Order: sequence, then structure tokens, then C-alpha cells
Amino acid sequence: MLSTTPSALVLPDIPDLLTETLDTLDIPADWVGIRAVVERGTQRSLRDGLPETNHRSCDRGAMVEVLVQGQLGYAATNNLTVAGLRTAAMTALQQAQAAASWGLYPFPAEVRPPVSGIYYSPVTTPLDRMTAGAVNDLLTRICQGLKVSDQIVQAQASISTREVETWLVSTKDSHIHQHFSFLTCHFGATAQDGPVVQTRSYNGPRSHCYQGGWEHLAQDETLWAAVNQVGEQAVELLTAADCPETTTTLVLSPDQMMLQIHESIGHPLELDRILGDERNYAGGSFVQPEDFGTLQYGSDLLNVTFDPTVEQEFASYAFDDTGAVAERQYLIRQGKLERGLGSLESQTRLGVPGVACARATSWDRPPIDRMANINVEPGNLPFADLIATIEDGVYMEANRSWSIDDQRYKFQFGCEYARRIRRGQLAETLRNPNYRATTPQFWRSLVQVGDRDTWQAFGTPFCGKGEPNQIIRVGHGAPVCAFANIEVFGGAG
Repeated sequence: MLSTTPSALVLPDIPDLLTETLDTLDIPADWVGIRAVVERGTQRSLRDGLPETNHRSCDRGAMVEVLVQGQLGYAATNNLTVAGLRTAAMTALQQAQAAASWGLYPFPAEVRPPVSGIYYSPVTTPLDRMTAGAVNDLLTRICQGLKVSDQIVQAQASISTREVETWLVSTKDSHIHQHFSFLTCHFGATAQDGPVVQTRSYNGPRSHCYQGGWEHLAQDETLWAAVNQVGEQAVELLTAADCPETTTTLVLSPDQMMLQIHESIGHPLELDRILGDERNYAGGSFVQPEDFGTLQYGSDLLNVTFDPTVEQEFASYAFDDTGAVAERQYLIRQGKLERGLGSLESQTRLGVPGVACARATSWDRPPIDRMANINVEPGNLPFADLIATIEDGVYMEANRSWSIDDQRYKFQFGCEYARRIRRGQLAETLRNPNYRATTPQFWRSLVQVGDRDTWQAFGTPFCGKGEPNQIIRVGHGAPVCAFANIEVFGGAG
């Protein structure tokens, strides 16, 4: 997971600043931690070849966290000086002391373990190698390439980059430094023929999210073939038949599996939802504490891992934002639920196993239970062999819409593109494909899992959660998967 050290982002004195602050800090706390963050980003987008967004940003600050009488207090500041950090520490101390009289659960010092280490995103071509002009030129060419027909009424393309550097030090002698490089790219085309309007995108909205550099957007025939295919399929959908309403075998590509994993495995397994912390904002979960170790979440073919060690996947890291060491862990093995997505705090409160997933969107938010890389492990069937096993079915790609209840139980998802499966072969194109199910029913209906060659990783930069809201990056990898006896249907589009 380690690569050559990239050029310093900014402020090389931050480690000394944090250490000096801790050395001179004298407050009656059982533990103090300081997490500093510096983030630089760019966002460039074009519509029909014309500039839409051309944005650069830089943000920096620190969160001070203290543990007093088993209660945690927080205070953030963008005053990165010893005086500024000490003032924040006093505010955090006062919050923790005030909470001590009302605390629901006293946390031991073990929820903030001592640890040291360094992590760098694996980068081959650094993000500063392309100028703003070069990026805009590339986006212009993509928009032009999407215009395969006069029926293409809109073409969009965007690229965003982020470099995030974090430091974490604590009175337990923790010293962590992590440097992340993120690249997100998207393009899509909308076609129209009278009242019929169809949109096709590059594996779904903003799903091409990677950790690394420009090597993830190879400007060769592969890119231009994808651009051409997106444009042609948008036009193809105009004359395609509507998805039939039937109960059949559903095959999902990895770009739709991303959304399926996110909504019906990731969110319901978050321990803070199960504890009730999220119910007033985003709902709870149908999963109960006693389900861990006993619930048959899916069929025997379902194996799901929390894996922040996958190089280049969007949410890889070596340590979470409390300093817990990130390791690959099975959440679901052979269909049985084993552990949840919960930090050391949530694990301590609920008494169930979790993972290193306490993450914050930036320096001005405390870490909470979040997804990272949640992946379905591959099986052993090549794509052609998987399709060949299906007498009648529907194959769907790329998410277009989603709806799921606040317990993450009953859902309805729509996709951009589909093909009918007839007698073991992909047949005619279908438009407006949708499917519905309940979470346990759906995953228990898993009957075929594609091999490693069908496995792909996608992600999203926009997973929202918490009050105040936190938007965070997540990654999801999966093979092609087939599900038996699923309701599919069409719809206006």
C-alpha cells in the first residue's frame, strides 16, 4: 500500500506544531488527540463542450479530542498555532466534563489505542502533472466524442482531484501521517426522440473514483471506445423496448452491484444505526445486535469483506481517524453475518465485533461509523458461463435511481441499461429497467457469482450521514452476480 513519497502538500511544520502543543498542554484529561487535515482539490466540468465548473479549493484545520471520566469532547479550529490548538483543547475539555454528568456509556482509554505509521496512496502519475488547460481540453474532446448523433441533446464530462494529508498525534504517543490522492471522472450523454429521453453514463453517475493519479484515466483507445459506446447506447435506448414486468433471474453488473452493496449491506451494518444514533436523520437498520454470528444474510455464495487494504480502491487507508489499524475483515462469510461496521466506541457499546471505520469528512467533524471499501468477493464463473446458465432473465447495468426504507429493508432500484437473457445468450436491449425486493430475500436469492475477471471496483465521493452532515468517500468492488426470482419492471423514462 505504500508508494514513493509525493511532493509535500503544504505546511511541513504541522507535525512539530502538533507535538509542541501536546508537550505544553496541561489539562486534566485521561487522553488527548489532535488530528490535523490539509485538503486541496480541483473540480472541472463541461456541458456540451462549454465550461460549467472551474474550481480550486484549499482547506486546513485541526480537531482536538479529549477523554475525561469516560466521556469524549471535541473542538475544531482553523487556527493552526499552539495558542489556537490549546484554546480548542480547553473547549473540548469543557464539553467532556459537561457530558460526564449525562453520559450514557463510559469509554475506557482503550478506545483510543497508541499506534504509529505512515500511508501514501499508490501514485504513478501525480495529479499535478496535468494543467487546468489540459484537463479542459480533454473534457472538450470527451463531450465532442459523445455526440455520435444529432439525437444526443446533451453531453457532460467532469474530472475532480483531491489531495488530502492528515496527521494524528496523541498523549498515548500515537504518530500517524497519511497522504491520499483521489481522482474522480464522469461523462454521460442524453438522447431524445420526441417525448422519449434516455441518459447513458460511464458506469453510472460519478462512479469512476480511484485512489492514485492520472494513470486511472488512460487517454488511449480504451477511453475513446468507452466515450463512443456511451453515446451510441444513449441513442440505442431511444428505440429499445421497455423492461417487462415479470419475476425472473436478475443479473447485475459490478457498476450496479456498487449501489446494491452500499444501500443494502453497507448502511444496515453500521453499528451506530443499530444503536439508534442515526434514527432522527437517516434511519436505523433491520439488523439486530443478536443477529451477529447467527443471521443468514444471504446465500452460501455471499462473501463480503471490509477491505481498506486494496490498492487504488477509493476508500483505502492504513488507519482510521481515531488511530485504529485498518485490516481486511469478513462482514459476511458464506452468507452468515459475522461483524458490523462500527468503530471501537460502537463495538464497546454494543458488544459486537466491528472494524476500523471511524472516519470524518474533514478537520471540523468528529469521526463516526462509516463505510470504507465494502466488497463482494469473486466466485469462479466466467461471464459467458454465468449467462449460459440462465434460460430467461434480465441483465442490468449502471444505477439511475434508488429508493430504500429507513430500516434498509425494502428497496426499489432503477438502472440505465439492460439486456434480455434468452436461452443462455444476451438478447435485445431494454430501457427503463427496475427491480424491487427486500434485503434478506434479495441476498438469499444469490445463485451465481462471477470470477475475478468480472470483478470491478467503483465508488462514490458523496455518501452522506450524520448531524451535522458528513459527506465521505466510499469504494465498492464486486463481480457480476445473478439472483433468482426477482421482480423486475419498466417505467416511464
